[in-house]
Amino acid sequence: MSADARSANLLGALALALGDELRLATENAAAHGASAPAALVVIGTYPGLTIDALRPALSLSHSGTVRLVDRLEADGLVVRAAGADARSVSLQLTTAGRQAMRALLAERRKVIEGPLASLTGRERRQLELLTEKLLAAMTRTREQADRYCRLCDEGTCPTARCPVECAIH
Repeated sequence: MSADARSANLLGALALALGDELRLATENAAAHGASAPAALVVIGTYPGLTIDALRPALSLSHSGTVRLVDRLEADGLVVRAAGADARSVSLQLTTAGRQAMRALLAERRKVIEGPLASLTGRERRQLELLTEKLLAAMTRTREQADRYCRLCDEGTCPTARCPVECAIH
């Protein structure tokens, strides 16, 4: 196997392993599966967001997003308010929704920090630079940017320094 093929194989395995661990941790912390953890983070990060604005970040249809918001609202995590016009609604997290968001972001951080603990400070900085470069190379559209960052703790990665955001501007 060539070095390039091995690098690709290793990166693929890492992406799957982290993805699986993140999905389990965030779904458990939110007490909801599938797209609910991401919905909580996106709504919490952008209060007042509409269903149409939320939908692309989750890669769901309009009706799928409405059903998800219905479930989150029924569980007391999200509330709907009047939107900018008569046809839209504004989404907000409730106190319970904000608590769920904080819990799932904390679990996300634990999952990611576990393997990072095996790296030295220098290796972490190298990984950060390489990860920024890879994310920027992958990001071509606003929809991709929203999808890639749907579970990000945006307090630790300001928009002005986010390689995903910078790639589309």
